[in-house]
Amino acid sequence: MSKLRLAIIGAGAIGRAHTDLALRHPDWTVSAIADPSEEAASFATSRNLAWFGNYEEMFDAVPLDAAIIATPNDTHLEIGLACIARGIAMLVEKPIASTVEEAQALTSAADKAGIPLMVGHHRRHNPLLRKACDLINEGRLGRPVSATVMANFLKPDSYFEAAWRRLPGGGPILINLIHEIDLMRFLFGEIDRLQALRSNAARGFEVEDTAAVLIQFRNGALGTITLSDSATAPWSWDLTSGESPSYPRQDVNTHFFMGTDASLTLPRLELWRYRDSKGWHEPLTQERCAPHDGNPYMEQLRHFRSVIEGIEAPRSSGQDATRSLEATLAVQHAAQTSQSVALAV
Repeated sequence: MSKLRLAIIGAGAIGRAHTDLALRHPDWTVSAIADPSEEAASFATSRNLAWFGNYEEMFDAVPLDAAIIATPNDTHLEIGLACIARGIAMLVEKPIASTVEEAQALTSAADKAGIPLMVGHHRRHNPLLRKACDLINEGRLGRPVSATVMANFLKPDSYFEAAWRRLPGGGPILINLIHEIDLMRFLFGEIDRLQALRSNAARGFEVEDTAAVLIQFRNGALGTITLSDSATAPWSWDLTSGESPSYPRQDVNTHFFMGTDASLTLPRLELWRYRDSKGWHEPLTQERCAPHDGNPYMEQLRHFRSVIEGIEAPRSSGQDATRSLEATLAVQHAAQTSQSVALAV
């Protein structure tokens, strides 16, 4: 099977990670990198890859089947439309865009042109979440009741040397929370409305360092998220899931999904239920599920090719990713206004 020709647009941390993974993947050949920085040029040279300071120049010079867009959020629409005009399939890093309107415009343009569009909500490709999704869809939990998510970690002081990370928009609500929103939607379904509070008391920057979110799902279940980038704590997906070797792995649960028949923990994948009679006086049993290990980014690349070839539907489509963006922006608005925010149907 021949490899597809891939370009990486944007060679920041995630763009470099995509490059190195794609170089090892059997489905892809990396044809070029487009990024104007000197660091990107050096990185491309170190990988023996063609480098362009401008993605349009790259499009003119290099035949491509697909591109990964790993640039700042506010450039996704412009670059995405350029890919559509050239007939190039896209994997757009999350969030799909800076605003719901831009996300809808990109999704609509891709649909109209028939160009495959995927969004990089990589957790959906993690075997842990695939197994959790299967268990819930099989009805093992019964009727969904509630979900509790903890996303608490400590960003070092050096992280905030970049001034924009100390200003509104640079905090954990817009940077980190979208992962949790998308995960909860993936497992428990659409969100009807939400409320939120935020605080900057820990660091005193203009931007928030802590937030709490209350969610009402369309199926009637309720959910909560506690989020902080200023907490000395092990309770976050990055520290517990083993997705990245950059973080020392902690053997604790961070996500809890509860139903009328059973409850499920993540990332340990423990299923708690009553074996016979049900009720708080009866003993609970615990089953531990053990999915195969797998790199979600490598699986995402495999899936991307299948989407391009029409074999699989995208696990995170433009429309789906727009809903996760809308919910995340709604958290920001709810925290600013102290009001409950209803999401679009």
